[in-house]
Amino acid sequence: MKMIKQLHLASQYLAAAGKSFLEHKADDSHTNLEFSIETKSLLTRAFDGSKTQLGLNYKTFSLDWIASQSESISLNGKTHQQLIEWLAEMTKKSGLNKTYEYNLHYQLPYSLDDGEEFKLSSKEEVEELIRLRTLAQNVISQFLKEEQLESEIRIWPHHFDTGAFAHLHDGSGKSVGLGMAIPDNMIDDLYFYISGYRGHDNLNTWAFPALSHGKWVNNGFKGAVMPASKTDETTVLQFFREALKGYQS
Repeated sequence: MKMIKQLHLASQYLAAAGKSFLEHKADDSHTNLEFSIETKSLLTRAFDGSKTQLGLNYKTFSLDWIASQSESISLNGKTHQQLIEWLAEMTKKSGLNKTYEYNLHYQLPYSLDDGEEFKLSSKEEVEELIRLRTLAQNVISQFLKEEQLESEIRIWPHHFDTGAFAHLHDGSGKSVGLGMAIPDNMIDDLYFYISGYRGHDNLNTWAFPALSHGKWVNNGFKGAVMPASKTDETTVLQFFREALKGYQS
C-alpha cells in the first residue's frame, strides 16, 4: 500500500481522538488536524482541560502521545489492534477520564485487513509528502496574509486535504475554499485547488480567463486545480492569485 494511503489511514487514530476527547462541533472541526513544519507531524487539538495531544509523525512513521510524559509507538509492523491497545493504555495513563473509541462516522476508500500491518515501504515517498505538506502550509499561509483573508489551515482527516476557507472582504458576499488535495478520480496526483462560493452555492468558472498554471474545471467540482508535483512556492502563489482574481472580477 502506498505511503500516502497508510498515512491517511493512520491519521484516523487522531480523528478518533478528537471525537473521543474534544467537544463536538457541527462542522467536524474537533477532528481536524494541524501540520507542524517543525516536527513534520500531524497534531490534534489539545484535549479538553489538558495540554495533551496525539501526533502522527511522518519523519519517524510513529504515533506520538504528547504530554508531560510523552511516549511514541512506531507504526511499522503494527496492526490496527495493537495501536488501539496502545492508545487505550496512553489514555488511561494520562488520566483523561474518558475512553478512547475508534468509531469513525465516515468511510475511507481503503483499509487494513484484519491482522495486516503498517509498513514503511518507501522513505522517499514520505519525504516527498513532507515536502508537499510543508509547501501547502507555507503557500496558503502567505496567500492568506497577502490577501488579508482569515482562516485556520487544517488537515481534514476524512479527505486528507490541507484546507482553508475565508470570506472575501469586498462586499460581494463571496468566499473561497483553497488547499491541497490527495489523488482522486479527478487528478491522479496531489493537487492544489481553489473554489468560490456565494453562500452555499458553488460559483461557475466557465467564463473565467485561462490560468498561467493549472486549469479551471466546471463539471462536478467547480474551481481551479493544479497538480502539486514539481511545483514550488512561486508557481503555487501565482496559481492562487490568478484564480482569486477570477472570482473577484
